Amino acid sequence: MASDRADLIKQAQKVMQDGQFDRARQIAEQIISHDPQDQDGLYLLAVAARYQGAFDTAKNALDALKQAVPDYGRAYQEEGHLLKGLNQPGKALTAYRQAVLYNPALLASWRARQDLSQQMGYANEATEAHAHLQHLQALPAELLAVLNHIHEGRVLRAEKIVRAFLRKTPHHLEGMRLLADIGTRLGVHEDAEFLLATALELAPENIQIRIDYIQVLRKRQKFHAALEQARMLHMQDPENPVFLSLYAIENLQAGQGQTALSLFDKVLQKLPNDPATLTSYGHALKTYGDTPGAIASYQNAIKAAPLHGDAWYGLANLKTYTFTQADIHAMQSALKTVDLSFMARIYIAFALGKALEDGGRYAQAFEHYQTGNHLKRRQTRYTTEQMQDEFAAQARTCTPALFEAFSGAGCPAPDPIFIVGLPRAGSTLIEQILASHSQVDGTLELPNILALAHQLRGRKQFTDRDHYPRILEALSPEKLQSLGEQYIAETKIHRKGAPFFTDKMPNNFRHLGLIHLILPNAKIIDARRNPMDCCWSGFKQLFAEGQEFTYDLDDIGQYYKGYVDLMQHWQEVLPKGRILRVQHEDVLDDIDHQVHRILEYCGLDFEPACLQFHKTERAVRTASSQQVRQPINRAGQGQWKPYEPYLQPLKLAVGNLV
Repeated sequence: MASDRADLIKQAQKVMQDGQFDRARQIAEQIISHDPQDQDGLYLLAVAARYQGAFDTAKNALDALKQAVPDYGRAYQEEGHLLKGLNQPGKALTAYRQAVLYNPALLASWRARQDLSQQMGYANEATEAHAHLQHLQALPAELLAVLNHIHEGRVLRAEKIVRAFLRKTPHHLEGMRLLADIGTRLGVHEDAEFLLATALELAPENIQIRIDYIQVLRKRQKFHAALEQARMLHMQDPENPVFLSLYAIENLQAGQGQTALSLFDKVLQKLPNDPATLTSYGHALKTYGDTPGAIASYQNAIKAAPLHGDAWYGLANLKTYTFTQADIHAMQSALKTVDLSFMARIYIAFALGKALEDGGRYAQAFEHYQTGNHLKRRQTRYTTEQMQDEFAAQARTCTPALFEAFSGAGCPAPDPIFIVGLPRAGSTLIEQILASHSQVDGTLELPNILALAHQLRGRKQFTDRDHYPRILEALSPEKLQSLGEQYIAETKIHRKGAPFFTDKMPNNFRHLGLIHLILPNAKIIDARRNPMDCCWSGFKQLFAEGQEFTYDLDDIGQYYKGYVDLMQHWQEVLPKGRILRVQHEDVLDDIDHQVHRILEYCGLDFEPACLQFHKTERAVRTASSQQVRQPINRAGQGQWKPYEPYLQPLKLAVGNLV
């Protein structure tokens, strides 16, 4: 069937080039009859109908196309052509603006935007469009194709072309920047950082490369390095609102809360109704515990731009905000808007799910949670099978014999306390308890262990997926010690001087063998929660990145089961008492006993502040940031039960663990 569809698309494109628009329209309608949301079929129908003069048909096809593929730039370009032909230049210009927002490689849209803005007296916009057009026209044809493929979702195809191009022209700045962009999209942030750092050495004045570099450093949680780069841009032009905003964000990430807030204030003085800045300001206020201020900032962003999904989800993600009926109607209307962007659609679907859940409308809430997850899953390449293979490789390699062979190796530092578990398993609560102790710095979900694992995989991560962890068998004691020392050195920037610190990256559970080999005296806490509560809470939480298994009920159930099996393996092969398991429900039942138990395991004396964890003032950036600022409660227990009729795939996946 797929080959038939491809043949029909080629046929429609050919007859369109020959001017046979009736025939092209017939073929497009044939494609759509099999799938009413087929992207190519709807696009071909819109183009053919426009050339026929069937403008209503063209508009309906475009509306359906934008609903099915919200960020498809060519849909907006075609809409611009349609509106321009209907002598609606203002609406056409708006469409062309959207087109290049979603796909900056569309030459026809830039050209039309330049001409229309000039005709309508928008001189600055015409100049900007002309500059973009000149930049694109100066690019080698291969890189223009790469840019187009990236923004139409064909990332692997784009990677193949740009790598071939860079083999011929190794220091082409835009080629390096585009390959780094692809690396970021594929999660290979270390390679992206190297490419951009090299490009900056070649062209330190290139602003776009520096901005990309800052964003990659942030993704790698190199917050102070990102802050320094943002400071350089800010010093270059202190009044530039883009540089101010970037500098504010990096100050926030680096823990400079007051500086970040004052910088956001400066941006808002220049751009008082900018929804992106208002939303970022809300995130900053939330991080530092100012819930009323965060709510006001999110609401101001929504007033300025009712379709700004990030602000709607900001309200939902507070966990404590009560949506009004007017809010619900506004979000429902937004989801019916054909021009709603892909990510805004996801944000609002999750926010509406939370609003409807709070009102006890569970069937409708589930529908929206499922829609948001389904859309988000389209952006990932995650498969349960690949993750199970990764778990199995760890179990095959990390045996008692391996650990016996390297007994006494590694860096002896006792500083780290690793808290592992699934997201929403109660790890933030454990971290907050420990961070309330005078001898412990609460840091973040640090990426350093994941980066070390990636480093050990090397270039063989696609051709030899088991290269890591197999390579652990070949490492020398000296190498293991240097890797442990590297971890301690690189994480020092997140600490404030206490002898111990937490690292609550949940995915570190997949690398406990590596952690034990390089840091044999580190503590490891296994945060557990009832599987249905944990998995359902993960499914209805929109994570920024790194938790792709949460977007499907079967995937998240299988992942939970894989987690339990791998943690059982670690318990069996690591020295007895190496890992402390903390069950979230036990913490709720007897907080006093569990706090004493956790502190005793970590070798820490009891301090009353650990029982008053909700009074500890610190920046908390996880989804539980508001919850850990409240006394212990059972609000999160049993939240899956009203959804039980819809959770059969999850129950089947988790099996007898329920």
